[in-house]
Amino acid sequence: MGRFVYSMQVSLDLRIEQVPGDNGAGEWLRIDEELHRECNALTQELALMVQGRVYYEVMEEYWPRAPEDASLPDYMREYGEIWTAKPKVLVSRTRRSADHNTRIIGGDDAIEQLAALRAGTEGSISVGGAALAMQLLRAGLLDELLLFTHPEILGFGRPLFDDDDVPIELDLLEQRSFKQGVTMHRYALRDAREASPC
Repeated sequence: MGRFVYSMQVSLDLRIEQVPGDNGAGEWLRIDEELHRECNALTQELALMVQGRVYYEVMEEYWPRAPEDASLPDYMREYGEIWTAKPKVLVSRTRRSADHNTRIIGGDDAIEQLAALRAGTEGSISVGGAALAMQLLRAGLLDELLLFTHPEILGFGRPLFDDDDVPIELDLLEQRSFKQGVTMHRYALRDAREASPC
C-alpha cells in the first residue's frame, strides 16, 4: 500500500502563503541550491504525485518550460524534467484534460478513488494542495507530513491546515537542517480519529 505524504514549505507559524495566490513563491522562502536539490531527490523517489487543481495549475504554468530555459540553474531545469515526467493525478471537478503524464480524478467519489489509488500503489505519493490534504486528513487517508520550515513568522496568511476540531498526534520520523536556516521534519500521523478517549 502507498503512503500519502503532504509535503509543504511552511513558515514558523505554519503558514503556507502570505498573500492569496503566492503559492510557494513568497519572498519569505529561503530555497537555495542545497534545498532545491534535496527536493529534486525526494520528488524523484516518489511513486506518484497527487495534486489539487490550484496547486497543479501553478506547477503546470512553470515547470514544463523550465528544462529549456537556459537562464535557470541546472537544478531548477532538472526539477522541471522530474515534475513533467513523474506520473501525476490531478484532482479536479472542472478540468477535463491535462498533459505532462497526468490523469484526472474528479466527481463526488474522488476520495474513494484516491483511497483505491493508495491501496494499489507501492511507495510514497506526494499530496500537493492544502484543500486536498485537508480532505485526505478528514477521510483518515493522510499518512505523513513532510514540512520544510523557513525561519520566518508571517503572522497572517493561509495555514497549513484549515480548522479541524480533531487533534492529530504525530510521530517524528526524520529531521534535517539546511544552511539557510530551513529545517525539514517528516512526521507520521497517528490515527487519532480512531483513538480511544482513555
